[in-house]
Amino acid sequence: MGRAQRNPSSASSAVLVCGPARSGKSEWAERLAHESGRPVVYVATAREDPEDADWTARIEAHRQRRPGHWSTLCVPTDLETALVEHDGSDQCLLVDSLGTWVANLIELDDTQWRERAERLEAVVEGCRSPLILVAEETGWGVIPAYPIGRTFRDRLGNLIRRLGPRCASSYMVTGGYALDLSLLGEPIS
Repeated sequence: MGRAQRNPSSASSAVLVCGPARSGKSEWAERLAHESGRPVVYVATAREDPEDADWTARIEAHRQRRPGHWSTLCVPTDLETALVEHDGSDQCLLVDSLGTWVANLIELDDTQWRERAERLEAVVEGCRSPLILVAEETGWGVIPAYPIGRTFRDRLGNLIRRLGPRCASSYMVTGGYALDLSLLGEPIS
């Protein structure tokens, strides 16, 4: 990307951008993709639902913000395959978002989920193309009252924790700032 890679122990050139809802994480990721100077493939994990006006408006806001020359892939579940198929090109791949991908796969049992998460980790680690991953931070509030909410929070939190050290840099976007965690923090083993 346009910025220096920060994590010398990382085998990947991927960048992780995480933060709470409405923090600006997608805009920061889009800025990094633009700064890469490469054609951008926006890998959208959202499923469109014409019955949900709010969700449709959110998807449209993302579309309107992106440059028209960026290409878009709609990949609600088969993210690993899409990344492998587009790896090695001169393109920058921007995945928005891992939280939506996790939600789309919430019905998988623990073994199936673990296999998918491990496959994604391997793809991220081996990716040769510039790759930017956007992820929501969900575990900072009240413990969800329902099992499916706890499963979602735990799966996404664990995925982010495992991907962060595999990425060249990780950003936390909050309070109007993008903080480079790779410079400010120490990876947890």
